[in-house]
Amino acid sequence: MSPVKIKAEGNKYLYIKWDDNSEQRIKLSNLRTNCPCAICTTERNGKSSNYFPIYSNDELSIKKINLVGSYGMSIEWKDHHNTGIYEFNFIKKL
Repeated sequence: MSPVKIKAEGNKYLYIKWDDNSEQRIKLSNLRTNCPCAICTTERNGKSSNYFPIYSNDELSIKKINLVGSYGMSIEWKDHHNTGIYEFNFIKKL
């Protein structure tokens, strides 16, 4: 499974069309909340289950999307956060 098309829709959604012809719109806040990088994972694990992050516009605006091999992508957010690699299987489950 791999994307055929990926595009940011403003600072609200990431649109993905997959090679199986399915389409997906993911809230950018959901992507940012589930960032798989070590820093975000550590911060998330240190919070209570009731923690609800509030993001600025820069934290929810995509500056650049890069494919990582054939298995994932990295997102550079406008606030320069860019260390997470989102595997396609992980994204498909979101």
